[in-house]
Amino acid sequence: MKGKMLILLAMGASLAGFAQKDEIKTAAKAMKTGDAAGAKTALMAASGSISGADEKMQAQYYALLGDAHAKLSEFNPAIEAYKKTLSIEEKTGKQKYSADIKQKMSQMTADLINSAVEDNSNKDFKTAAEKLYQAYTLSPKDTIYLYYAASSAVQVGPDNYDQAIQYYEKLKEINYDGSGVKYTAVNVATGEVEELDKSTRDLYVKAGTHKDPKEEKTESKRAEVVKNIALIYQQQGKNEEALAAYEDAIASNPDDVNLVLNKANLYYSIGEKDKFKELMAQASAMDPNNPDLLYNIGVINMEQGDLEGARAAYEKALEIDPNYINAMLNLSTSYVNEGNGLIDEMNNLGTSRADTKKYDELKAKKDSLFKKGAQILEDALVKNPDNEGILSQLKNIYGALGDNDNFMRIKGMME
Repeated sequence: MKGKMLILLAMGASLAGFAQKDEIKTAAKAMKTGDAAGAKTALMAASGSISGADEKMQAQYYALLGDAHAKLSEFNPAIEAYKKTLSIEEKTGKQKYSADIKQKMSQMTADLINSAVEDNSNKDFKTAAEKLYQAYTLSPKDTIYLYYAASSAVQVGPDNYDQAIQYYEKLKEINYDGSGVKYTAVNVATGEVEELDKSTRDLYVKAGTHKDPKEEKTESKRAEVVKNIALIYQQQGKNEEALAAYEDAIASNPDDVNLVLNKANLYYSIGEKDKFKELMAQASAMDPNNPDLLYNIGVINMEQGDLEGARAAYEKALEIDPNYINAMLNLSTSYVNEGNGLIDEMNNLGTSRADTKKYDELKAKKDSLFKKGAQILEDALVKNPDNEGILSQLKNIYGALGDNDNFMRIKGMME
């Protein structure tokens, strides 16, 4: 009885093998006639038992399955099937399908890239990102496709940030650099500078259709990758992940002042203003001639009540850029705010002789502060006579001082 069972099992395996061969033959015939759907159906019928087939049959099966999926524009399953054939043939050392598959995958990559370029032109960024990622999976050595996939994914917007972060994290994982050399030459016919690959550029220059060949080294994109990871996490409200990403980015790019600024802004957005102030000072030390940095330091100092620190920052910004309107306005406001701070103290005084004297002293100090604020804007008005912000703030200061002549003068300028 035991011997009979072994014979039956052997017959069952043999029948399965015949069935696989028939289905593969049916699929091959269907592909020859262009019936990719029919080929796919035949191959799916053999999918449950193909793992038990010999490696030669498996290689043929997955090669045909890849062709069927590719013909139907089902790129991901096509890539998966082709890679299985390549893996099998690499293992066995028999390269019956590999060369043809590699050529097909190369053509598929080119088709995906061209299609993605068109999708991006039509602002279909999500589809473009998916195709670019597929191109990367087809040709993992071309890491720039993954970089472009991430760039397109971000363009979709917040709803697609999870996909974008997946691509950027992959770029970080593979330590993507992105630096290289850009080859250009001037088209003699059009006079325009064109970017070409080196061999084509050199050939055109030799032929005389182009001139003035140049080579320009492109910068590494590592800082951009880690910065975008942090920015996306920040946009998603994942502040801990964003701060960790900035730590990584700054560790890798300690001289990049923009990374420090972005980290500072994140701290500001979550209410940690002391940390913001510390990082802004660090950024200012890294880039001491940046008036925007100094202006932002002034803003946070003023918000925290450090008027002297705010004025020092605004004045330094104006030394670098004497026509920095917002710095002028805020410098003036710092004196007005200090003057306003005296009003409550004045209103709380009584009517005694001592209180009256104190009131007069505080009013004189308040008016002096208001006049300082006004003088800063009068100086600014010389070069900016039509600036509405300056005129409006001056009018309010003169109104508060009770200086009707100057109030009417500024009002007339505004009208």
